[in-house]
Amino acid sequence: MTQQTLDYVTPGAAPMGAKFEWTDLWKKLGPFIGLVFVFALFAALKPKTFLTPVNVQIMLLQTAVVGTGALGMTIIIISAGIDLSVGSVVSLSTVAIALLLNLGCPQIVAALGGMAVGVASGFVTGNLIIGQVGRVISVALAIGIGALLGNNGAALWLMWLAAGGVLIVGLVINELFLKHREFNKHLDLVPFIATLGMMLVVRGIAHWQGDNGTIVVRGQGMWIKKLLIILNKDQTWMIVPPGVWLMMLLAGAVAFVLRYTRFGRHVFAIGSNEKTARLCGINVERTKLLVYMIGVGFAGLAGVLQFSYLAMGDSTAAQGMELNIIAAVVIGGASLNGGEGSVVGSLVGALIMTVVANGCTKMGLQTYVQEIITGCIIIVAVLLDRLRHRKGT
Repeated sequence: MTQQTLDYVTPGAAPMGAKFEWTDLWKKLGPFIGLVFVFALFAALKPKTFLTPVNVQIMLLQTAVVGTGALGMTIIIISAGIDLSVGSVVSLSTVAIALLLNLGCPQIVAALGGMAVGVASGFVTGNLIIGQVGRVISVALAIGIGALLGNNGAALWLMWLAAGGVLIVGLVINELFLKHREFNKHLDLVPFIATLGMMLVVRGIAHWQGDNGTIVVRGQGMWIKKLLIILNKDQTWMIVPPGVWLMMLLAGAVAFVLRYTRFGRHVFAIGSNEKTARLCGINVERTKLLVYMIGVGFAGLAGVLQFSYLAMGDSTAAQGMELNIIAAVVIGGASLNGGEGSVVGSLVGALIMTVVANGCTKMGLQTYVQEIITGCIIIVAVLLDRLRHRKGT
């Protein structure tokens, strides 16, 4: 396969003359059928409490956070990667937003700061995975310098200036060093280990900055707190809360990028066969770095929605959310082997997770029952994926 071929083949498109397979149809419709089944089941069991407009809105609000995180995880899993740090990133994002708002920053700056937490975390994770350890050391030094100045009472602008200067100098030195020495490329880590470590590091930073608790934000009437609210009678024209619309717009953008851009085709190619993609001229390292920066960036954006849902920063929030996000993508039809996945499937998977949790709550079932049911759904989804691949070989 040549570079030109990779640039014009649409991911997911069947080859010319390919025979119709019922398994392909089930792969596309299976998650949606599962969603209809679980929704109808709980609607029949608890129609008076489950089918109320308020409860439907609550399910949509809960889905918006996990669904937004799942958009980024879809890109990562398609590239044959994984990220266990996204739950911690969501938590740190809420803390960063709260701190910035309390410092008097505009709301848009605070929201961008929450997103930047995800992008920065993805930058570190991606560099660990591709083996650019020098960049990771530069980021760690910048964070350390900023934290040291902050603890000594330095002004905010001085902290940013010092940390930014250290980061720029460190990155320049690293890039110059790499022109002469190539040892960094042999220090790459597997995604599971790299993201497991980042999960603990980011959660620790969230506890540190959030003082192991919550951060109440002063001020009322902020639009950032209204992204995920239950609509009243005067707001029914929106149909769904603004945060849900944001998730759907982002889903359309991600679907377009994956299907119609060169970057999207390269992501599928790397997930399908990294060695072949490299031989075809794809810059695998650069693409992987972008995958994690974009993918974890969506976790930062999910943190913005989580902040809106909680109306405060919470260093203990999103415990285990990374598992819900990964489960949503897998239930939606993505393969943990890479090379397969869809945005629509991931959102349907997120809805299934939310409907099951909400329905079990309405049924009065204990939390452990919800966990058992969710675990069984994930196992079945993975088994079906393995069976599909075994049949295809």
